[in-house]
Amino acid sequence: MIAFTRAAKIGRVLLKYRLDDLLDGTPAERWLNLMRPFVPRASKEIAAQSRGARLRCALQELGPIFVKFGQILSTRRDIVPPDIAVELTLLQDRVAPFDGDDARRIVEASLGRGVDTAFASFDTTPLASASIAQVHAATLPPEKGKPPREVVVKVLRPNIEKQIAADIALLKNVASLVERTHPSADKIRPHAIVAEIENTLAAELDLLREGANASVLRRFWQDSDDLYVPEPIWSHTTERVLTLERVYGIPSDDIVALDAAGIDRKALAAKGTRVFYAQVFRDNFFHADAHAGNIWVDIDPARKKNPRFIALDFGIMGQLSDEDQYYLAENFMAIFNRDYRRIAELHVQAGWMPAHSRIDELEAAARTVCEPYFTRPLSEISLAEVLIKLFRTAQRHELTLQPQLILLQKTLLNIEGVGRLLDPELDIWAVARPVLERIMIERYSPQRLMDRFRKHLPELVTHAPEMPRLLHAWLQQQVDGRHELSLRSKDLYELTQTMKGMQRRTVSAILGTGLLIAAAVLYALDAGGMRLLSIPVAAWVAGLGGLWALIAAWPRR
Repeated sequence: MIAFTRAAKIGRVLLKYRLDDLLDGTPAERWLNLMRPFVPRASKEIAAQSRGARLRCALQELGPIFVKFGQILSTRRDIVPPDIAVELTLLQDRVAPFDGDDARRIVEASLGRGVDTAFASFDTTPLASASIAQVHAATLPPEKGKPPREVVVKVLRPNIEKQIAADIALLKNVASLVERTHPSADKIRPHAIVAEIENTLAAELDLLREGANASVLRRFWQDSDDLYVPEPIWSHTTERVLTLERVYGIPSDDIVALDAAGIDRKALAAKGTRVFYAQVFRDNFFHADAHAGNIWVDIDPARKKNPRFIALDFGIMGQLSDEDQYYLAENFMAIFNRDYRRIAELHVQAGWMPAHSRIDELEAAARTVCEPYFTRPLSEISLAEVLIKLFRTAQRHELTLQPQLILLQKTLLNIEGVGRLLDPELDIWAVARPVLERIMIERYSPQRLMDRFRKHLPELVTHAPEMPRLLHAWLQQQVDGRHELSLRSKDLYELTQTMKGMQRRTVSAILGTGLLIAAAVLYALDAGGMRLLSIPVAAWVAGLGGLWALIAAWPRR
């Protein structure tokens, strides 16, 4: 019954914000025209908003799972229209706080002791509230000869796990529908997107994990003049409660406050770029939710000319495999050097493109994307924009964007946005290139390679005695003619899928839109007082039918 109610709410929100407009220009448009006379007109405020703004507002109203869905979609500019992607980057999951006494009870239950025992003070009025947790100010009991230490206590919302589990189950059902009906499902990878949302939320629901992330990041940047990470207080941290050292700073997008504090914004912007590349390619541990609200600037007066960032909220951290690190770094260097042949080769070698792709065609596509940018001053070039356009162009050549790169792409967009806000003339290329070159030299130096060899030497020694037996067994198979070669034609499989997709697309658009028409009729009747029709079946029609029509008929790019 909970699922039915949730689906009904989704259907109502889709209609409230008139998200049927997202399907204009698709095969479903003519069917939508039949439905629109039955749908109540949108309010003046909603009608005045762009389609991207209406989608953003709808996702915010639906709650944390859909906010995360929108945030991830904002990074998929290979499948989402640019105007919608820009709006989705503005998604914030700030919501009304829950009762401070409830937060107090959760803290006591989690820590196994009273708040008055664990803390010298605990403010039940939250400092900030989001859809998953909220933050309270507190102080620790004083130690010998020291004043009470200021901390912040992050507390998960009551029953948030159940709500997220129900929403994830609903999204999985929708992903299955898209997987079976959308002709570009293999490129969109709906199950991968839902899995990423699920993993992201699972990480944010475990505050012990977030504390561990903060601890590791703090260790990498200990005593740094570029980035400060607050210390987790492990004695006051559990899966549902996280206690961190309290820090004070200015949000990195508050230009007025930064100027009033005398902060050197140009130095700060360059540092932000260097910190990002060091996190990704030196440490392989980067803050993957680095919007301005989570990145503050230290207000220490002694740091006006040598400012440093303060990192907050460590629920989402990113890491790459060694292979992705290498290929990504080489791609950046190839872009810096305008080596389009190298860009094409790397995309194939990394497995991002099929092995049968023609290198010369990929090289020409990369040249077409990149060359127009190099006619501008380097300070006006966005590396994130170049990378997104490369991915979008490569998609026409069967690129499948890897899920593990989505967080990195989002973070690069955020970092460049903050950097250009701090210093509109920031030359990201000039700052990033020497940092990346130095890291690459250090990472693949003979000494570093020797260290990696020594690290894996015990494993090699362990498996060495097995090698003669395995080699003999393989040779014996060749002599006896028992060696089997398994072939699987990807081309034939994709041809079959394409034919099925062509047959299903029209049915999908008509059926999905028909469900949306039914949802609209039910919505109109419900608004007119016929409550009897709001039964569970109607709820599923309104919710899943509306979502199916929206996603399955999304325009291909």
